[in-house]
Amino acid sequence: MPQAIRIHAVGGPEVLTFDDVTVGVPGPGEVRLRQTAIGVNYIDTYHRSGLYPLSLPTAIGQEAAGVVEALGPGVTDLGIGDRVAYCGGAPGAYATHRLMPADKLVPIPAGIDDATAATVMLKGLTVQYLFRQTFPLKGGETILFHAAAGGVGLIACQWARALGVTMIGTVGSEAKAELARAHGCAHTIVYTREDFAARTRELTGGKGVPVVYDSIGKDTFEKSLDCLQPRGLFVSFGSSSGPIAAFNLGLLAQKGSLYVTRPTLFTYAAARASLVAMADELFALIRARKIRSEPRQRFALRDAAAAHRALESRATTGATVLIP
Repeated sequence: MPQAIRIHAVGGPEVLTFDDVTVGVPGPGEVRLRQTAIGVNYIDTYHRSGLYPLSLPTAIGQEAAGVVEALGPGVTDLGIGDRVAYCGGAPGAYATHRLMPADKLVPIPAGIDDATAATVMLKGLTVQYLFRQTFPLKGGETILFHAAAGGVGLIACQWARALGVTMIGTVGSEAKAELARAHGCAHTIVYTREDFAARTRELTGGKGVPVVYDSIGKDTFEKSLDCLQPRGLFVSFGSSSGPIAAFNLGLLAQKGSLYVTRPTLFTYAAARASLVAMADELFALIRARKIRSEPRQRFALRDAAAAHRALESRATTGATVLIP
């Protein structure tokens, strides 16, 4: 019988339950997937904790890879047995089987395994929109990227190197600094022992950077503004330390006519053509071996709570997958 991780109440990892579920016949425009690998992301913990509220009870999870088992009416671009991956849409990736809209699925190219595909969709497409659309990097820039040894961060290190961008990355330990540098991060700042704003200014000869990419949130917000050049852009794409509190917009004027944006992948990839183009660019870099994203932690699907504890304690590096 199909099974899924669900939450019936918000809270810590202990609220995750492993339930038997019913997966019906695909409707028009849908397919039924047998999932083979599931990506674990910080947004999943936000849904579980209630930071991003969902109607309960609910399944969670945003990305996975799998095999098409059945086609609904009107689906012509996919066939039974096709390997596909996805991110976004209604939460529910933490499952052995599920129904998915066919237009949210992208074929997995030959040479890319399911576990890799399941960990690069959300994280890799996040880097794509951050680097190629929110603040389009052309090469030659110096940027600041927080959590450089995390799942998104390690892909960002490699993508920055591929673009000819000098990336300054913050990390929590020397071991994570070594990992980020091995993936292409030019300079690392261990934030537990260094003032990252002062160090960023030092590394840029006092100029600062044109853009800061931040998934940490409240703990890094104000100092990140101090890292920016006049008219620089602060890009907030997560809040692992908690949401950024309300602030006086005059602060942006005081610090150099700064810009702040809070983009989401789901806005950038909402159109089918955009999703496919973004995935094509990502997969091309993986096939060219400019980006590698093999999972560094694996858990059984039923052990999703353990995966969440590891992620939230910052005990993980790179990508984590659940295996049904």
